[in-house]
Amino acid sequence: MTATTDRAPEAAVDSGEEIGAWETIRAGIRHSPELKEGIGVTIAFAVVATLGRVVVPIAVQQTLDRGLGADGREGDLGFTITMLVVATAALVLTGVASYFMTARLYRTAERGLATLRVKAFRHVHDLPLLTQNSERRGALVSRVTSDVDQVSQFLIFGGIIAIISIGQIAIATVVMVVYSWQLALVVWICFAPLFLSLRFFQRKLSAAYGVVRRQVGAMLSAVAEPVVGAAVVRAYAVEARTQQRIDEAIEANRAAATRAQGLTAFSFSLGGVSGGLANAGVLVIGVWVGVAGDVTLGVVLAFAFLVTLFVGPVQMGTQVLTDAQNAIAGWRRVIGILQTPADVTDPGVDGEPLPHRPVDIAFDHVGFAYPGGEPVLHDIDQHVAAGTRVAVVGETGSGKSTLAKLLTRLMDPTTGRVLLDGIDLRRVPFDSLRRRVVLVPQEGFLFDADLRENLRYGKLDATDAELLEAAQALDLGDWLAGLPRGLDTRVGQRGESLSAGERQLVALIRARLADPDLLVLDEATSAVDPELEMRIGRALERLMQGRTSVSIAHRLTTAENADEVLVFDKGRIVQRGPHATLVAEGGVYGRLHASWVAQQGR
Repeated sequence: MTATTDRAPEAAVDSGEEIGAWETIRAGIRHSPELKEGIGVTIAFAVVATLGRVVVPIAVQQTLDRGLGADGREGDLGFTITMLVVATAALVLTGVASYFMTARLYRTAERGLATLRVKAFRHVHDLPLLTQNSERRGALVSRVTSDVDQVSQFLIFGGIIAIISIGQIAIATVVMVVYSWQLALVVWICFAPLFLSLRFFQRKLSAAYGVVRRQVGAMLSAVAEPVVGAAVVRAYAVEARTQQRIDEAIEANRAAATRAQGLTAFSFSLGGVSGGLANAGVLVIGVWVGVAGDVTLGVVLAFAFLVTLFVGPVQMGTQVLTDAQNAIAGWRRVIGILQTPADVTDPGVDGEPLPHRPVDIAFDHVGFAYPGGEPVLHDIDQHVAAGTRVAVVGETGSGKSTLAKLLTRLMDPTTGRVLLDGIDLRRVPFDSLRRRVVLVPQEGFLFDADLRENLRYGKLDATDAELLEAAQALDLGDWLAGLPRGLDTRVGQRGESLSAGERQLVALIRARLADPDLLVLDEATSAVDPELEMRIGRALERLMQGRTSVSIAHRLTTAENADEVLVFDKGRIVQRGPHATLVAEGGVYGRLHASWVAQQGR
């Protein structure tokens, strides 16, 4: 297998390792099998289109030498007309074949790349949380959008040029040799240096356009972040600093693109020089051979046409090579996403679904450490009975949120097991897990749609009546009715048309619609005013009825109302019990409670 590099295959999003060009193409076709569909018919149209182009030079030669008598014979008007009809028919046939070839390439490429986009997008959601957090969002988006666009452009336009060009060069060479092997040799000698240097330019262009694709992702991130965080930029008057970051990203992209285009321009100029030498050589040697009587005038003129068929594709080949390296660099980045292993895998049909009832929870000697870091959870060995309301408290960084991620299987433990109703979470199919276990995050994320569509993320087929019923069940009907357009209210991008507390209310209604058996609440009452906190508290009280719930909280209001409190300190559970018992006991929880009471001014 020919490869452009001898480095190992890319195994991670930002591993820095690259697979070779041919290996990239093979991997891309494996991920987009539609690209191979009907390829035989498409190539057949390409062959017809190529053969049609060669008919014209042959018709010119035959017309001059036989129809017009350039070789000393008497002219034949009928033959000349026949050749004119043949050449015209060949041009029409070439146009028709080119149309069908182009249309088929377009449809095939778009189907294949649509599959690639879908696979890449879905896999982004399966990536490890650390990978998602470390990869800039704009860079991830660019892999599914602009990188795939580069592949699409090359497959549709570069692919057409490549197929036609290779066919033209091959057929033109054969006809050249038939007419005059001497002139054919001249043409190939003139282009030999360019052909021999293609591998060198391919490697240089591959590296250069790899940098370009990375800079495009960085530029998209630099532009997108200030747009999303426009309020922060204005509040802290950092417009100048923000603009500087954007300018630097744009300049880095410009510099990378300029370097890559410089290589393209140099390789393209070599093609022009080679073409000029070939034309000059054909004229000089052609005249010399013609004077010697070895070829006719028609052959010399036909050869001039054939050289054009040969030179044009070679010159265009440098641009195709450039587009190919840009596309392969983008293709490689998308494949890098797909080859990044997902740390949390779905057991699918081989798994064991959770029963529909309040579940008990067991942490069986659970430990967790982030890659390359020290353990953040140490030997968590606890059992929570079904239907229990548990509050998890502790200082920032003590491991509370990590526990929530393990409980909802956003991550898997490094050691030990997390069990629901005795079933290891790693054995639970995702569709069952997501129905039975619902996480209400610290900040309720809303999509740029109306309130109805955002609420339906809890139950996709919910009717308006079910939405209103869920709101009433949480005593939020009056809030919903008080919105400007009720369920038709647009929430804006990321829900910015609503307050932070209102976004949290939407998250609670979603959870009610989902009807989970285990409810995990991560800082559900943070960042809200006291009045709204009371409203959220009442809604939570209703939501948690008849369910097992685990609440991660800094504010200890939830802990006061919980059946039990788990107290974390440096990745370990150091206390457990009802709120009143733990306050009397003192220790870590006593200190946290005393600090919280002081802040509340009690």
